[in-house]
Amino acid sequence: MWLLIAFIAVPIIEIALFIRVGGFLGLFPTLAIVVLTAIAGTYLVRAQGLSVLSQLQSRFREMNDPSEPLAHGAMILFSGALLLTPGFFTDFVGFLLLIPNVRTAVFQKVKERVNIHKVNFETQYSSSQNTYEGEYEPVSNPENSPWAKESKPKD
Repeated sequence: MWLLIAFIAVPIIEIALFIRVGGFLGLFPTLAIVVLTAIAGTYLVRAQGLSVLSQLQSRFREMNDPSEPLAHGAMILFSGALLLTPGFFTDFVGFLLLIPNVRTAVFQKVKERVNIHKVNFETQYSSSQNTYEGEYEPVSNPENSPWAKESKPKD
């Protein structure tokens, strides 16, 4: 239901903002703002995405919980989609999601509503593992193998 409301409300908000800003600034300055925010947003999304990717890699290396960098990466990806979408409202929300403190607050709110189960990935090695020793002889003629008689069909 909320998704339906968003798909209806966001375009209406965007159209209203385009009419207001376009009426105040004019057509070409309004279009220039939309294009410049898309270019600036692309640069910021790339820079922040690389930063979060390095945080994610360090979390994996240290065997720590990667959920926060993954969530930040998802929010940065979503903000990139919003910034590439023409409009002032979507740009505003997209730029908000590029602020790390806003992403952290959103992550904390989502974390409160989601039940998270942690899994322990530590592996324990035991020195008392069984070792079996044996001898073998390579068989140069498979017909002389003791198992060859079992696999031959009887006439």
